[in-house]
Amino acid sequence: MTAFFAPFLSVFGLGGPELLIILAVLILLFGAKKLPELAKGLGKSVSEFKKATKEEEEEAQKNATETKVAAKPAAQPADSSKPGPN
Repeated sequence: MTAFFAPFLSVFGLGGPELLIILAVLILLFGAKKLPELAKGLGKSVSEFKKATKEEEEEAQKNATETKVAAKPAAQPADSSKPGPN
């Protein structure tokens, strides 16, 4: 579990004692019974955000592909009035 949080915590410079203080403040503010509900809600919102982000990326890729297909020039028919090898 520590490996999961290591990159995130290094950004904010948080260690063990700081996390314990934050946890204690959360317990004082919301109570021990509310914390699991808050964590569940946070988890759902994160999963919804990831889902929306993924959908946006897929739509952007689809639009980029459609733009590339539309931008291809149509093959021009050979002009028989011009001299050249036939």
